[in-house]
Parts: sequence; structure tokens; C-alpha cells
Amino acid sequence: MGKRFFFIRVFIATFILAFVTFPLGAQGFFSNISWLVEGSVLFFPEKNGMESDPMPVLPSIGGGASYPIIKGQKLGLALEFTMDFYLTHYGYSDILGRPVPQAIENRSARVFGALTAFEASGTYDVNSFMTARAFMGPAMDLRIVVLAESLRADDKDDASAQTDAVRSYFWSKGRWFMPVMGTGVDFTLNSRFKLGIDFRVWIPMYRLWAGEDLPAIEGWRFSAGARLTIR
Repeated sequence: MGKRFFFIRVFIATFILAFVTFPLGAQGFFSNISWLVEGSVLFFPEKNGMESDPMPVLPSIGGGASYPIIKGQKLGLALEFTMDFYLTHYGYSDILGRPVPQAIENRSARVFGALTAFEASGTYDVNSFMTARAFMGPAMDLRIVVLAESLRADDKDDASAQTDAVRSYFWSKGRWFMPVMGTGVDFTLNSRFKLGIDFRVWIPMYRLWAGEDLPAIEGWRFSAGARLTIR
């Protein structure tokens, strides 16, 4: 990576350092971890005119872990690791020079995505059963791009070329780096479980350096979902 990606390494190194400086005893470490199960609806807005199908609205499942750093009477701070998985289809527009969403009937490339994030999460206990959260941190959209399934034989050559172009675009110029920020509310069910709602946005930082003339909404991601915390 060049100098323009220096801050990515700083973010990741900070989170790794924080984790390795936690208590080294397995009992002390794991007894403080909360496990997360997430279900969301992802929105990938776009403005491509007739070059693409409507924006993907995708179901997503995921999970993660949360480790408390500060436990105050009202305020708290935790480090979190999360992964949210999704599936969708893309094609490559020669006119726009970039991938565009495609419905299943027009599919060329199948994309398996994992939105992977390291977050600092601040909490505020509103009362004994309700906790508000705000969080942010570096995130990556790790995409596996393969040829779409069940294509006709006469479509495979063009679809294969599009798949290669989609993969090359997504993995070049740091387009996988998408910091995330969001907010949520958790409700205590009992001593072990909390159920909450989340709203998140992923920021397409690559727009700062990729040198493309893109629609204002291109690359942004949004989600709304539920989260179960297991303590």
C-alpha cells in the first residue's frame, strides 16, 4: 500500500494492539466477551439509468464479538468485531466503465460479500433496561466474485469477461475499504440477553482517490436491522 493507505494500517494496528493488551488469561478474557448475532436489510443505492437494474435490497445475516474497555455507571466503551454476509448479482457496464447491479434474469457475476468491521462502540444506559449505542470504525467489503450460476452456454463467454472485470474493479484502488458508522438501541431481556436495533452507513472512502466521476450516491451502503447480544 502507498502513503494514501497509511491511515488504514494505523486503524487496524490500533485495534489489534488494544486486543492483545487485554488480560491474557483465557478465563479473564472470554468471561468479558459478549457475542453478537445480527440480521439486517442492506441497501446499495445507485443512479445508473438504463445501464443497471434497480438498487439491490438484500437480506444479510452476521455476527461478531464485543469486549468492554470502560464500564462506567452510565457510560461505557467497547471494541467490537462484526461480519455481515450478503449475496447479489452484478454485471459490467462498458459505457460506465464499472460494475452495475443486475437482477437474477440478467446475471453475469455472483458476488459473495462479507462486510467486516472493527468498531469502537460508545454506550449510554438510559435506564435499567435500555442502552443507547453509537459506533464507528474501519471496515472492509471482502467480495468473492464468481461466474453466475446456471448460465446458457452462449452467454458464458461474455459473462466470464464481465465477471473478471467486476472482480478487478472491486479489488483495485482500495474499493474494498469502507469505514462504517451507526447507532442503535439495546433492550435488556434478562441477565444474559439483550435485543436491539441498528442503523448503519458504510462510507466509500475510495471516492477520494480513485479519480472517477461517479453519481453522488454511488458506493454508499445503508442498513437497518436487529441484533441479539449474548453475555
